Amino acid sequence: MSDFPETFAPRARQWPLRRVLRSAPLSLVFYLAIVGGIVWLALRGSASMGYNWQWYRIPQYFYEITDQGFQWGEIPIGLVATIGLSTLAFALALVLGLLVALLRLSDLVVGNAVAVGFLELVRNTPLLVLLYLFYYVLGPIFSLDRYWASVLCLAVFHAALISEIFRAGILAVPKGQWEAAKSIGMTTGQAYRWIIIPQSIRMMLPPLTGEMVHMIKSSAIVSVIAVAELTTIGRNIISDTYMSFEIWFTIAAVYMVVTLALSVLVSRLERSFTVKR
Repeated sequence: MSDFPETFAPRARQWPLRRVLRSAPLSLVFYLAIVGGIVWLALRGSASMGYNWQWYRIPQYFYEITDQGFQWGEIPIGLVATIGLSTLAFALALVLGLLVALLRLSDLVVGNAVAVGFLELVRNTPLLVLLYLFYYVLGPIFSLDRYWASVLCLAVFHAALISEIFRAGILAVPKGQWEAAKSIGMTTGQAYRWIIIPQSIRMMLPPLTGEMVHMIKSSAIVSVIAVAELTTIGRNIISDTYMSFEIWFTIAAVYMVVTLALSVLVSRLERSFTVKR
């Protein structure tokens, strides 16, 4: 028997608060309101500084029409570099994160201790400090250039976060699935491959999407060691043109478009894994 009177049930169905709060149009309105507030504050601040806006110069950093024809500008080139760096680092982070998660879930005392030590070390070290360690300490030892030092740093940092997502997703699979796999003679590896991992993917997709978005945004930190990516390109343009407001607003908008597109894409992918009842 329900704890609530039946007279309240239709009203609860008419006003699903969670569905309203998660609706895309409402989220977009809040997002645009926040962005509008930031833009308004920037306009007021620039007006008090007597800043001379030069938005008409921005298109040339996206594309140019020259005697040789159409050519991409510096910002799209930097965006491609950012996506390439983030994708490579995320792929390595997935592999390393899965390995750490499996070590934590295993019965191996040494493996579990190594996994816990790795997690505690990485999660308690700021990303900027970790980047300096990879570039200035490990780079000369292992002959890593600044690009690969950045990729490995991002991969290690996010692997610690992704491993917890994997572990939580695997533990969320009912124990009866393990028992069923053992009852038909499956090994632990076969159970992971054919039963556990496929069922946990649906639960892991949302947090993994968040980590991918986080990866793209945190990749901007590699600009401190002059890796050629979107933020570094923006800093170089500002040093040449002194258009701080226009360039940073443009770079922020590019990041926003990429992360929103990624979120929409993975949301559709997540729906394809939803169990229909």
